[in-house]
Amino acid sequence: MTKGILGRKVGMTQVFGENGELIPVTVIEAAGNVVVQKKTEEVDGYNAIQIGFDSKQEYKPSRRTNKFANKAETGHAKASGAAPKRFVREFRNLNVDEFDVGQEVSVNTFVAGDIVDVTGTSKGKGFQGNIKRHGQSRGPMSHGSRYHRRPGSMGMVDPGHVLKGKALPGRMGGEKVTLQNLEIVRVDEERNVILVKGNVPGPKKGFVKIQSAIKGVN
Repeated sequence: MTKGILGRKVGMTQVFGENGELIPVTVIEAAGNVVVQKKTEEVDGYNAIQIGFDSKQEYKPSRRTNKFANKAETGHAKASGAAPKRFVREFRNLNVDEFDVGQEVSVNTFVAGDIVDVTGTSKGKGFQGNIKRHGQSRGPMSHGSRYHRRPGSMGMVDPGHVLKGKALPGRMGGEKVTLQNLEIVRVDEERNVILVKGNVPGPKKGFVKIQSAIKGVN
């Protein structure tokens, strides 16, 4: 069955394994996860639970920002008895009977050695050229080449327009990214943190979703 939790990326550090191996890990804080809603096949057509993380302040008409929960978010969270949440995600392929609305999901859901998929939003890098955005090679840098970091040919004469999918400069990053089959090195229930081997998507303080690996490890 699938296991899942939400958290915030704290940063990276390194720990020693039992065999003395130095392991780079990402520290993910996962305190305050609450089941906001249960979805069943009879009512919604599929089984899932919604988990919320990181509470929002109550709605204030004079301050209409994302920092404060609107009326819809407040009403949605009311059934769980918890404050409105900033980060809400669904988890499928699990036994919904094991969960109740308002139940807290702890980091001890996972144990060291579990293989998970981590989903986050990658760092936004702004407008970038083809070399950085798509990994293309540059042209000669000698004097008179007139081709250094340009995107190259836009296509053939016929059909007379740039084909869809042509690699061009543009905004880079800020996209949903999932890294699969990462290993949980350690679970610290006292500090409510999970240490995941390697790096995970997103900047520090970015929200991430951790769930059991879909593909598994061969």
